Amino acid sequence: MNPLVTPAWLAARLQDPNIIILDATLPPVGVTPPIDTQARYLAQHIPGAIFFDIEDLSDHATTLPHMLPTPEAFSHSMSALGVSDTSTIVIYEQQGVFSAPRAWWMLRTFGAQNVYILDGGLRAWTDSNLPTESGPVHRALASFHAKLNRNAVADLAQLKDRLAQHQQILDARSAPRFNGTAPEPRPGLSSGHMPGATNIPFTELAEDGRLKPADKLREYFATKNVDLAQPITTTCGSGVTAAVIALSLEIAGAKDVTLYDGSWAEYAQHPDSVIEKTS
Repeated sequence: MNPLVTPAWLAARLQDPNIIILDATLPPVGVTPPIDTQARYLAQHIPGAIFFDIEDLSDHATTLPHMLPTPEAFSHSMSALGVSDTSTIVIYEQQGVFSAPRAWWMLRTFGAQNVYILDGGLRAWTDSNLPTESGPVHRALASFHAKLNRNAVADLAQLKDRLAQHQQILDARSAPRFNGTAPEPRPGLSSGHMPGATNIPFTELAEDGRLKPADKLREYFATKNVDLAQPITTTCGSGVTAAVIALSLEIAGAKDVTLYDGSWAEYAQHPDSVIEKTS
């Protein structure tokens, strides 16, 4: 299944009651003052779109950022938003490729079958001279029955077991953070990388505000010696841009992809974690 749809595809289905559109834009990291992406959503969004607040929908029982909630909590949140697990769900973000793949991954991991990303996001939509609206959107209560796909998500123990087995670990952070030459944005965390990990900066998977096409993604992964036929675990700083790699791998044809949800925020704070730096 190609997880990307075009603005024209979505525009032709705007009146379909089975289509649910989600704006899943997180504020970009390191921008001050922080960008209020929910306010931007209220000012302009695709008609009928609901704001999917990744931060609000994450697990707040942990100090780790953006962790998956429990299936029960996710079921309740989605049902309250009017999102059904049997609907066709189309996710976009306001510009670039950053957080929409995380929403795609969350919904897929909790059992939604028909989940897509709008290729190029809101910018591609407006560039196509398609309509937008402002203000909040409310949908009737729906029924979402979350069932966690445990094969899609790895915890710290599983991650360390995969490191010991020299499995493929792909890290979406920037090269300076991966190499240990630039600091982490979260205080108290050392930069660097896991032993044997491969750096796949998520920004290199996109061009002109959208993911590269499948053939270019396959070429890129080949230059990084990534074997798409073997198991792959993706990671990043907090589990968000690891989903950009996961989405790109699916488009490129990989079949066995897991996301390490705790990512560097969890790994680097454990005293027994081995951290390597590139001199």
